[in-house]
Amino acid sequence: MSWFSKADSSPWDLTALLNAADGLSGRPQRHLWLARLMEWLRHAPRRAAGIEAEAAAGSATPTPVLRLRHLLNVLEKNPQYQARVQRVFVDFWTDVRSVGLFSDFGFGPRMALSGEIFERLRTRALPISPDTRELAELFPLLFRAEDADWIGAIDDATLQRLGATSWRGVSRDTDPWRAEMMDAVTYLVSAVRAAGFSAPLRKRMSERALANEPFRQLAGATEQLRLAVLAGDTESPVLRQQAGYLRALLAECRFAVDSIGEHLEEFGISVDIVYEIDQLRARVRRIELLLDCVLAPQPARELRRLTQTLADTLEQRRGVRALLSRHYAQLSRKVAERSAETGEHYIAHTRDEYRDMLRRAAGGGAVLAGTTLLKFGVMALGLTAFWSGFWAGANYAASFVLIMLLHWTVATKQPAMTAPAMAQRLGDLKSDDSVEAFVDDVVHLIRSQAAGIFGNLALCAPLVLGAQLLAWWLLGAPLVGEASAEYVLHSLTLLGPTALYAAFTGVLLFASSLIAGWVENWFVYHRLESAIAWNPGIVARLGAARAQRWAAWWRGNISGVAANVSLGMMLGVVPVVMSFLGLPLEVRHVTLSTGQLAAAAGALGWEVLHAAPFWWCVAGIVATGLLNIGVSFWLAFKLAARARGVRAADRQRIAAALSSRLRHRLPSFLWPTARE
Repeated sequence: MSWFSKADSSPWDLTALLNAADGLSGRPQRHLWLARLMEWLRHAPRRAAGIEAEAAAGSATPTPVLRLRHLLNVLEKNPQYQARVQRVFVDFWTDVRSVGLFSDFGFGPRMALSGEIFERLRTRALPISPDTRELAELFPLLFRAEDADWIGAIDDATLQRLGATSWRGVSRDTDPWRAEMMDAVTYLVSAVRAAGFSAPLRKRMSERALANEPFRQLAGATEQLRLAVLAGDTESPVLRQQAGYLRALLAECRFAVDSIGEHLEEFGISVDIVYEIDQLRARVRRIELLLDCVLAPQPARELRRLTQTLADTLEQRRGVRALLSRHYAQLSRKVAERSAETGEHYIAHTRDEYRDMLRRAAGGGAVLAGTTLLKFGVMALGLTAFWSGFWAGANYAASFVLIMLLHWTVATKQPAMTAPAMAQRLGDLKSDDSVEAFVDDVVHLIRSQAAGIFGNLALCAPLVLGAQLLAWWLLGAPLVGEASAEYVLHSLTLLGPTALYAAFTGVLLFASSLIAGWVENWFVYHRLESAIAWNPGIVARLGAARAQRWAAWWRGNISGVAANVSLGMMLGVVPVVMSFLGLPLEVRHVTLSTGQLAAAAGALGWEVLHAAPFWWCVAGIVATGLLNIGVSFWLAFKLAARARGVRAADRQRIAAALSSRLRHRLPSFLWPTARE
């Protein structure tokens, strides 16, 4: 953001800007003038002969660098301007404190991801005052993230001229910043040691990486180097030896941190630990940059690289979304991998597996027939909105868990689980054979989902209709009355918002798979399997053998339980919450909607088959099935592909192969053909 309006021509005029450097009354005015100077460097060049001549010659040099050279030329030709600018820099460097910029800028104030998120939100929401001595606070007012590109393009000659202008007269000491940088190194090393000694990281480092105790030795090595630097001889063999020793310790610390990744892969991911690892690595890189500056006899290039890195940090700290995506990427990948392992069980590759899928889906449809009738019973109780949704969700959750325990299936749960399994296969598409193999997997996946829907609907609808007819015969009235039936015909029709509700249900189906992956990761991360198997209190209650069985059962089924319970409760409660918030969103689940339509038909009689509203509801159920599956699969596939770093370079080849398969072997997408 510009500090001043472009309508004000004076800030963009170099002569006016240099005249304004005379007689700056205080710190805020001095800092504002420096901010205006930086804006002048970025601003599109006016008709300045020196700049236009170089631009006309076809130079690829960035405009700010050209304008910087022009500024230095003007200062060298005009001693009065040069004296004013040097006076500004003398006052600036005398007053400002730069240690915080080197040691703290770009790092979170707390060793937790939540603290960093709140800090970024605070930074974006609250204005920053130029009346500050801290260069770390002033840096975002002077620099922008895009400045990193042109800073890196400054040539060595221009760097030397810039240093002569900005540092001349600051101190008798030729390099007054070296001591401040060593102080910053000391603070950074303290933070690295604290992180290395913290329990979450220390317990997850390999013993081999910690054999030489690198974190413990950092403080002594840093102090020895600081004393050598303050002695003033950058070419001293002692200084070089101390610097080499510190760099070796930092390399060992980095190796120890890298070993944490193996532990996380095996025992579960924590985003706070991932964040701490990221911060520790960044601090080690900052220490190495500072050491490069301190040890270089002519540090202009190293200072340029440090400034460029600090400007890049502005981009990294700009938003919360980038932070979350970076630190949740590893958790997303682990969730996707766990879902991929589960998803393999939902893909039918052979005729026998296809028949087994039909059988298991039919069993799920039978359970959901009872779920549908119980849903009508809950609605008939006339409970308040929340409790009606809660008990409806409990009904769904119990039914889904029962289906899981019986090893049956619900068609709409397949896509969110199978998409990560599909994304795993995208890692190798180098040959046409690999593309064809991937298309085969897509066909098997679609066919498996078709079998799931066929099996669910094949038993759900007839059983609900049979229950209605049996109630007519035994009780003289259906279980679901005409009023409820009319409401079903009104709500499920394709002419209403059914498509929107079905897509929203697809989002909930995807969300349940995320919850399942997160809960399983949490279960593994906290070692609950071992706790159930060996905790003395649990073993005393269950017995050793039963505790072992329970531990194994929960390890194998925690994901399924979490997915089914979360999905059921979301289907019941989320619409109530949305309605409370003024967003009248409902859910449309293809199997449950089919059961409701069958109940409506059983209440209204055969005449309903001749009514247009009934067939609009049938069309709505078809759309519901497509959207339930399509939305949940697309979201899960996108997450899994991004988590695995899959690129879209081969999408056209895949699309062409799928189109060819659709034209020549369409039935294979629905059931096994004679060729299989």
